[in-house]
Amino acid sequence: MGANEDIAKIAQQEKELIFSTFDFDVAWELGSKLRALAVTRKFPIAIDIRRFGGQPLFFTTLTGTAPTNAEWVRRKSNVVEMLHKSSYRVTLEQKRKNTSLADKYALAPADYAEAGGSFPLNVRGAGIIGSVTISGLPQRLDHETVIEGLCLHLGKDYSSLKLGDETP
Repeated sequence: MGANEDIAKIAQQEKELIFSTFDFDVAWELGSKLRALAVTRKFPIAIDIRRFGGQPLFFTTLTGTAPTNAEWVRRKSNVVEMLHKSSYRVTLEQKRKNTSLADKYALAPADYAEAGGSFPLNVRGAGIIGSVTISGLPQRLDHETVIEGLCLHLGKDYSSLKLGDETP
């Protein structure tokens, strides 16, 4: 699957993965599901769920992470907050256009990461209110782990929303 197909699939994910409500308890449940998924797979990741404005709702790190993972989470989440799109979609779009967030929007790389793994939290009737972010794996797998966790939580069929096989 190429970048254009991935971008289209991520746009579909963004349209379909919508919460009916979202509060502290929902954040805890989602974060706990993501953590359980990561523990089962022995993924060395940081998991972060936050409202825009930086309000933390859930955060954990697993064995094998480093302090840099928290920084990657912050930088990826900033991309979602600024553009209201998945950080992986933004990264693919910038790469396809042969540009960067620094070039296009004057966003400092120290605060905005062009890397997959952060996804908008969209709430019916409220819009995009925050992000769920994973750091520690290759960016495509960070993104897909978030999507799988969202599908588990929202009762969606992950096989119909996952990205296709990666092309070399």
